[in-house]
Formats: sequence, structure tokens, C-alpha cells
Amino acid sequence: MIWIVIIGMSIATLIPRLLPAVLMNKIAFPTWMKKWLETIPYAALGALIFPGIMSVNTDHQLVGIIGGIVAILLGLLNVHIIFVIAGAIGSVMLSNWLIVPLLS
Repeated sequence: MIWIVIIGMSIATLIPRLLPAVLMNKIAFPTWMKKWLETIPYAALGALIFPGIMSVNTDHQLVGIIGGIVAILLGLLNVHIIFVIAGAIGSVMLSNWLIVPLLS
């Protein structure tokens, strides 16, 4: 019985993932729609990251904002992603140690 459930759930998750991949190659979209579809990953990424930035330190949201700004600046400088992440984490740690005691 459990195998039927596992196979059924596998098919249920496979269909919505597979259909767009198969159909996207067969449909010719207008240029404006292609450009619009290309922006969706950036919008989704922003929607996922922004709440995390604001909840790093709920008492002092400035800490998360500083980490986000550092990550943006390092990203604009085309720094490797590992160093962007490390820079953002380091700036949040420094902000917690240096700025939070001043604000409290």
C-alpha cells in the first residue's frame, strides 16, 4: 500500500514539473513575453530573500539591512558568490557585536 502512495505522489509532483519543460520548447512566445518571463526568477529570489533580511535580528532590523547592502555591493562588484555570502554573514556578525550594543 505504501508503494502505491509513493508512486502516486511521485507522479503528482512530476506532471506539473515536466509539462512546462516539454511545452516551453514547442510554443513560440513573443519577444515581450520572453523578456517578462526572464525577470520572474529575479522577482522570486527577491521575494524569498527580503523577509529573511528583515528577520535576522527582529529587535534591530538594521543588522539585516546592513548584511543585505553588503551582499548587494559585493554582487555588483562581481565578487564570487562564496565571498558575497561570507561578506554578508561577516557584516551581520560585526553589526551584532558593534552596532547592537550601541543601539540598546
